[in-house]
Amino acid sequence: MVDTTKTVRFGILGCAEIARKVARAIDLAPNATLCALASRSKEKAEKFAAENGFPASVKIYGSYDRLLEDPGVDAVYVPLPTSLHVRWVVMAAGRKKHVLVEKPAALDVAELDQILAAVESNGVQFMEGSMWLHHPRTAHIQQLCFVPSSAKSIGPIHFIHSTATMAATPEFLESNIRVKPELDDLGVLGDLAWYCIGASLWAKGYQLPITVTVLPDVKRNSAGVILSITVSLLWDQPIQTLATIHCSFLSHVSMDLVICGSDGSVHLRDFTIPYQETSASFDVTFGAKFVDLHIGWNVKPEEVHVVNELPQEALMVQEFSRLVAGIKDCGSQPSAKWPEISRKTQLVVHAVNKSLELGCKSVSL
Repeated sequence: MVDTTKTVRFGILGCAEIARKVARAIDLAPNATLCALASRSKEKAEKFAAENGFPASVKIYGSYDRLLEDPGVDAVYVPLPTSLHVRWVVMAAGRKKHVLVEKPAALDVAELDQILAAVESNGVQFMEGSMWLHHPRTAHIQQLCFVPSSAKSIGPIHFIHSTATMAATPEFLESNIRVKPELDDLGVLGDLAWYCIGASLWAKGYQLPITVTVLPDVKRNSAGVILSITVSLLWDQPIQTLATIHCSFLSHVSMDLVICGSDGSVHLRDFTIPYQETSASFDVTFGAKFVDLHIGWNVKPEEVHVVNELPQEALMVQEFSRLVAGIKDCGSQPSAKWPEISRKTQLVVHAVNKSLELGCKSVSL
């Protein structure tokens, strides 16, 4: 057993907005501590630290290189624009720093393969920041609904539907890094669609689909960055399964995930960010039929509540730190689970881009 009380010392590269959330998560996780922050400007890093109430013990650096040279840093969180991931994650791995990187992991499969080769050759842990995977609700659904031997199983999955949408402000659409091709040219595909692709793969046990097809309703900004997209994924094993995904910066907020099997269905309405930090719920329905004359249903969905002691982002940091402590203190090998999940998600993102290039034709995987 790895002693989870062993504290992993984190450095953060950059002062992105999401870094505020993860810095809080590091503070909440029982086996992690924030010890360093870097920005390209020391003044910016000092301002960020002061605004977020970082303790005086946190070292402030005016360059990413300086932080990576610090022997007191075990792991780094990298919330930089996706175009910078390959450079700084490879460099961090080369300095023997374990890496928690913001999603999407990379711009393309080739860049991610460079990252994964660097972390593997240096024996460090890699994980990208899909926080929802660490919420206990996710494991609860998997155990309750996807385990064939479970007393309650939804059965073989026929259909998956997910949405991740938000009505972005004019300021976001004008200046956010997610709409700037030089910073993150995947747009909504690398941001919100990363969640939906990941959720579809998760529901299928990370089996890759046989085909990926973009629907022709794609919307881009004037720079060509994707703002809205709809995609279908198709599997043929063990039965044919279709997943539909819609992601947009142009629609009202939605975070739906629906999974329909032969014997039941699961529905989440807040799958990436739960309505509240301390608990989450999902609806599950088994054996539903229409009553006589089709004027109603014979059952109502059962709402299942799952309580969590820590926010999902803190649980992510805790799990990452547990793995790092195992490597650092017990000689364990890095977990291959998280790099594999990232690579499969990236492969589907690559296929989506290929389908777009081909005029929305299906792409085989």
